[in-house]
Formats: sequence, C-alpha cells, structure tokens
Amino acid sequence: MGLFAISDLHLPAHKKPMDIFGPHWEHHFEHIAEDWRARVTPQDIVLLPGDFSWAMTLEEAADDIAMVGALPGRKVLLRGNHDYWWNAIGRVRRALPEGMFAIQNDALILDEYVFAGSRGWVIPSERAEDSDDLRIYNRERMRLNMSLDTAERIADGREIVVMMHYPPLTNQLAGFSDILKQRGIRHCVYGHLHGAALGAAVRGTVDGVTYHQVSCDGLGFKVYHIDLDGSDAAD
Repeated sequence: MGLFAISDLHLPAHKKPMDIFGPHWEHHFEHIAEDWRARVTPQDIVLLPGDFSWAMTLEEAADDIAMVGALPGRKVLLRGNHDYWWNAIGRVRRALPEGMFAIQNDALILDEYVFAGSRGWVIPSERAEDSDDLRIYNRERMRLNMSLDTAERIADGREIVVMMHYPPLTNQLAGFSDILKQRGIRHCVYGHLHGAALGAAVRGTVDGVTYHQVSCDGLGFKVYHIDLDGSDAAD
C-alpha cells in the first residue's frame, strides 16, 4: 500500500479555464489523471488537502467528485478556502462514492494510518493581534486540536498523518507547527500555495515534523509519493 498526495485540483465545475493562471495549467486535470492511473493502485491512499473544485454547491461538484472517484485508490479529502461547495459534513459524506472520505474536525483510520487535520488559515503576524485573521486562525488551531484528540483516541499505535490546506508554518512564523511538534506528528501535507509563492514554501523536516508541499502545479501536475520512513520524497 502506497501513500500519495496532491492538492488544489481546482476542478472546473463552472468550466473555469485554469490556463488564465499560465499555459502550464492547460488541460491540467488530464495530466494529473494520466500520471495518477499510471502510479496509483486500488489499495493505495491519496490525500487531497483542499481546493478540490470551483463549484459553489454540492450538486455542482457532483461531476468533479465522480471524476476523481473513478481514479484508482482510496481518497481522503480536506476542505480548502475555495471549496464553497463543501457544506454540512454529513451531506458531503453521503455524496461521496465508495472509497472516498472527508475529514472535518475528526479523524479517519485507513489500514495502519490515522488521518487528521484542519483547513488552517493565514498565520497572523504579531501586529495583527485584533484582526479577523487572528480570530479565524485561533479557531483553526482549536479545530486541529479537536481532530488530533480524535486521532490519538483511535490510533492504537497507528501512525497519525496530518493534512492541512494552508501552510502550517512559514520561515518566520511558527503557525500551527507547535501543535504538531507537541503531538509528536512526523508528517504533514499541505497545499494552497501557487506560482512564485511556492519558492518560499517550507519543505523537509523542522523540529521533527516533515512538511510536504503538494500543490499540483508545484508537482508538475503529478501525484506526490510520501515516504513515511524518509523525508520530502517527490517522485
């Protein structure tokens, strides 16, 4: 069983042309799907940490869900900042096909792993003590702790792998990384960043936690293989 990840698929529920963000985005899902089918088996797990579809409603996201659901492997979804289609978690889960799962304030066991996480948020600077960003950031820290509480309760010795959408830390700000360090998490996957912002992404091991940046354009529109016994291991 292999573990893979890819985020920010930005599937075109509204036929939004992604090549407005650069020619490399043209037919991007076709490139992702081709690589996915070549490398992922039905027994493998693929983590999808956010910005799955441009859809505004769950009904509009149905075709996008079906396209990814038809690909090999078991898929674990986390909500991103552009996933407006993601409403009540019960409705989302009922809309997912067999072998497709969603995490929200809880955790999921698949084989020898437990998957947990939260969307995260922009990490506020010290100058933003009264900002709305700080309020949402603190709420997301609470949600991450809720998810990890559940993960620890059900783990029974299994490895806990964390998914986030926003970067859990920057080169200057600790963000959510203190929680991951205190909980003994070894691996965290995240997305959200695109283009030039990928150059400042934290990758590799910091304070015992290995961070895997998996935005699809940063991966050349190929799924990312996670080596849980190694480090940042893109194929």
